[in-house]
Amino acid sequence: MSSRRSQGCCCLSHFNQDNGRFLLLAALIAVYLGAGATVFSALERPSEVEAQHRWNRTLQNFSQTFNISMPELRDFLRRYEAAVAAGIRADALRPRWDFTGAFYFVGTVVSTIGFGMTTPATVAGKVFLIIYGLFGCAGTILFFNLFLERIISLLAFIMKACHERQLRRSGLLPTNFRRGSAISEVDSLAGWKPSVYHVMLILGIFAITLSCCASAMYTAVEGWNYIDSLYYCFVTFSTIGFGDLVSSQNAVYQNQGLYRFGNFMFILMGVSCIYSLFNVISIVIKQVLNWLLKKFGCRCCSKCHKSSARLGRRNAITPGSRFRRHNISVETDGQYDSDTEGRRLSGEMISMKELTASNKVSLAILQKQLSEMANGYPRNVSMNSKQNGFSAGIGALAIMNNRLVETSDSR
Repeated sequence: MSSRRSQGCCCLSHFNQDNGRFLLLAALIAVYLGAGATVFSALERPSEVEAQHRWNRTLQNFSQTFNISMPELRDFLRRYEAAVAAGIRADALRPRWDFTGAFYFVGTVVSTIGFGMTTPATVAGKVFLIIYGLFGCAGTILFFNLFLERIISLLAFIMKACHERQLRRSGLLPTNFRRGSAISEVDSLAGWKPSVYHVMLILGIFAITLSCCASAMYTAVEGWNYIDSLYYCFVTFSTIGFGDLVSSQNAVYQNQGLYRFGNFMFILMGVSCIYSLFNVISIVIKQVLNWLLKKFGCRCCSKCHKSSARLGRRNAITPGSRFRRHNISVETDGQYDSDTEGRRLSGEMISMKELTASNKVSLAILQKQLSEMANGYPRNVSMNSKQNGFSAGIGALAIMNNRLVETSDSR
């Protein structure tokens, strides 16, 4: 009965661990949102209040100077806001719905950036946007996942080559080393995988370099300061898309065709790179969650592990066990009904048949262990999914499964 309770407790602990990871992440996100709201409120609220006071004074001065009532002035401002929403600006801007403007719009739709500076105004346009965005966003997410798969594979290939070169320089590999040879099988380089921290560092450096280059272009062409350009790059590449700063909106640019092509390429590479970086960071966050769950682990699981380890060290046959178990199973090694089972009481004798049965079981277990060592330790996927917490998953998590050290079955 105790063994069944132990197995049930362990299965329940794995089930509760998945739910605990989800609830812990939800709680941390809620705390993160609260902290972010506190910081932004402290930073931006005074500026908002001051801007509101300046605007009220400006309206009053304008109303008194030109003898216009406040209701009429506010009605005029509402019409101006409607014109702004339709794409009308005081400065000369390029047309919003010519082919190039529409192409820029659909790019922001399928990439889920959604700046908001251009929106459909007709009923037919809104209905078509719903259908178009449904398939377009799904296809773009698939593209990002395929890009993530290839960038992880490329980084793993490059880092493995660097690792082999480092081993060759240190003398651990011969100079005539070739991939796929018997030497690589012995040194286990065929299963070598990069660390998620190295991949995160490389993607982070590439994202920063890309953002700095794009910001230099936007500062020179759009006339923004460099901090605003970096801010625009992050907002755009992360598909947040506030819309307060939008590139390529003026009517005429110097080297306009080259600038629009560079703008398109920077946004495409930036969104793909930041998407990959976010998914790699999510692996690190999941590792932190697993570490926290281990720290807050239940006492029941620790008791189960201690009892299983205690039973695993015993190598004795319980007297009379042959009457309870007719068939000896190789898979069950050391499962007993009570804490006193597995230990022979003092003064009890063991029969020759029981001794022969115990030797058969020990020999079968030894043969199984030797076979697993020769075959490279075949593992069960479901067992590993409970051990590392990364074997299961959908989308980007499934793509990175077993491609990094931290998500590998052999961790």
